[in-house]
Amino acid sequence: MELLAQRLVDGLGSGCIYAALALAIVLVFRTSGVVNFAQGEMAMLSSYLVWFLVSWSLGIWVALVISAVAAFILGGVLERGLIKRLNLDDHLGTVIVMTGLYTLINSLALLFFGSDGRPLPSLFPDGTLGLGSVRMPYATMGALAGLLVVSTALFVLFRFTKVGLGLRAVAQNRASSALAGLPVGRLLATGWGLAAALGAVSGVLVTSLGLYLEPSLMLSVLVYAMAAATLGGFDSAVGAVVAGVLLGVVESVAVGYITFLGTEMKLGVAFVVMLLAMVVRPNGLFGTARVARA
Repeated sequence: MELLAQRLVDGLGSGCIYAALALAIVLVFRTSGVVNFAQGEMAMLSSYLVWFLVSWSLGIWVALVISAVAAFILGGVLERGLIKRLNLDDHLGTVIVMTGLYTLINSLALLFFGSDGRPLPSLFPDGTLGLGSVRMPYATMGALAGLLVVSTALFVLFRFTKVGLGLRAVAQNRASSALAGLPVGRLLATGWGLAAALGAVSGVLVTSLGLYLEPSLMLSVLVYAMAAATLGGFDSAVGAVVAGVLLGVVESVAVGYITFLGTEMKLGVAFVVMLLAMVVRPNGLFGTARVARA
């Protein structure tokens, strides 16, 4: 029982990272209708900016804030420069473009930074907190707190601000929003910028849990984040958070108790979850079914 409790605690840290990136994916999908396969690579690129700033003797928190701002700008520029030119009705073309963007960013990271892992200071202090016989790392507690703060901030933004109201209106009906006089272009760029900034946070959270920074840093995180978005519902921010944390816990327990999985096969958990979600509940646990008039 104690081992199970420790596995559950161990999965919370990973689950928070999956939830943060899934939240960014959902945010982009809700505002622009695009599934951004390059969301993880954008987060990885932002993490390299943090590493570069830290090498200039800046504190990790200051570097993260600067990186998040830079990611926000990059996300907005990307939406205005590339995404708005896509024909969103051509789903295959959109998938090809986003896959190409993923490949481009990953290749640029390999070209400029190489494949060697680079250490990045943790956002949180070392050590653990004892909960009886269970040990909870401070990094896990920090990831949980960070996810709570980010989720609350997004809730306040979308619920109580004009920008959030505009983003919700654009997500529901872009044409009607334009007719109502809303700056649709700027709002779409804002949605992409917010998602990119959130991705920057998720990238640094990964390194804070002990991984080295490298071009393939976010690949497994992206797979789990996609699974979380699929399970929770691509139009549900709450679903992304709940499903992301749940997947982190399920992954930890599965790897610990299903011995043939091991660490090499743990991505299979994400693929199984996505497959079951698409078969049993295509709209996700918290998603809403779309109704089309004949």
